[in-house]
Amino acid sequence: MKLFADPISTTCRPVLLLAAETDADLDVVFIDLSKGAHLQPEYAAVNPNRAVPALQDGDFLLTESSAILKYVAEKIGSPAYPADLKKRAKINSLMDWFNTGFYRDFGYGFVYPQLFPHYKNADEKVQKAVLDAGRERTKKWLGVLDREIIGPKNKFLTGDQPTIADYFGAGILSLADVIRCDLSPWPNVQRWLKNMRALPSWEKVHKDYNEKLVEPTKAAPFVMF
Repeated sequence: MKLFADPISTTCRPVLLLAAETDADLDVVFIDLSKGAHLQPEYAAVNPNRAVPALQDGDFLLTESSAILKYVAEKIGSPAYPADLKKRAKINSLMDWFNTGFYRDFGYGFVYPQLFPHYKNADEKVQKAVLDAGRERTKKWLGVLDREIIGPKNKFLTGDQPTIADYFGAGILSLADVIRCDLSPWPNVQRWLKNMRALPSWEKVHKDYNEKLVEPTKAAPFVMF
């Protein structure tokens, strides 16, 4: 299997983490987002959306991080995506939860408008309104994640072992590192992230992300929680 990815990408790192944790046989093709490699015709032939990640398995092409995680985990028989119907349905539900409301409000409504010029609104009043709304909606989702999904007993999202929902959700929430969000109001979320960061491959997978995005923005004046 061939994975087209850039480790700086929020949606690539969960797949890279799964591969690293399970020794999945993935040939990673580096698509340098900083140089616009995802916009070039050669990559558009792989993924017309011009986004990463993308997976090629023989003549089969697959896009979207959530779908790729499921496919790879299924193909290698990973316990991170158990065959039990109800357990798998719960994992699918959690991945949808992160991928819709949470990522929309946290990523696209709060982090990206501060981080990337093409997401920022030129009108300062509109920009402030977008960030204010994104912040409040994110805090609501974090409350649900803290109290209802993780709770005081779970080590990971569904119990004592990480699943692909953990890989996916923690990848999105790691955006908090960039804008230095204080997650202390949500102690269960903090504990869960600490458990994810303790995985053997976390640091290796997040090395480029930390060096190229987190560290260079440490002095930036971000709006935080």
